[in-house]
Amino acid sequence: MSFLLRYLLGAGLVLFTFMANAQQPAELPVDSFEKAITAPAVQILDVRTVGEFKAGHLRNSLWADWNDREQFEERAASLDKSRPVYTYCLSGGRSAAAAAWLRERGYTVYNMAGGIAEWKKAGKILEGRKDAPQLSMTAYLAMIPPGKTVLVDFGAPWCPPCVRMKPVVDSLLREEGSSVVFVPVDGGEQAALGKELGVESLPTFIIYKDGRESWRKQGIVTAVELKEHL
Repeated sequence: MSFLLRYLLGAGLVLFTFMANAQQPAELPVDSFEKAITAPAVQILDVRTVGEFKAGHLRNSLWADWNDREQFEERAASLDKSRPVYTYCLSGGRSAAAAAWLRERGYTVYNMAGGIAEWKKAGKILEGRKDAPQLSMTAYLAMIPPGKTVLVDFGAPWCPPCVRMKPVVDSLLREEGSSVVFVPVDGGEQAALGKELGVESLPTFIIYKDGRESWRKQGIVTAVELKEHL
């Protein structure tokens, strides 16, 4: 194949990709958005504040506050670029900005026009968390048996890096079997306990040996690193 032909084919592919991205709908009306998020392997991203999220959110939503840019960028880094992202906020403004930011970084993103305000206006259902019973430090420590190696996972189902870490942790636990006691803690619900333990972000992994903390790390951790410290 000649250099010119390869160049033309490459240029054509770039142009095709550019045109395809340009034709991607930036906004989806509520009904279309609702239908689209029922497809398998989609990522639904709520970009509102934590208070707004807890007051009611779409089922299976991940959460990253667009107004807290450091947090947003940290969590967005755990989204899968091979899967579409569906963004929403209260009225559509913040999520449109977040969607544009994500598209610039190679994500395929669809935003819900009108946001939760339009969703509610259409009579559609939101999910909300009830106040969960709070875990005391005494109850927490009782979950860490002496003479055992314990892995504590402070995470949450709406936290993108937590979702990314789940298969890593599951695989490791299958490999380690009964030699490791696993203690999952919902860091979103158990905020007071997390504060008392010095958990600053999710996920945070803590390893105890013989009842004492021996290691901790927050964020994405490789299976190799976890295994080294178990």
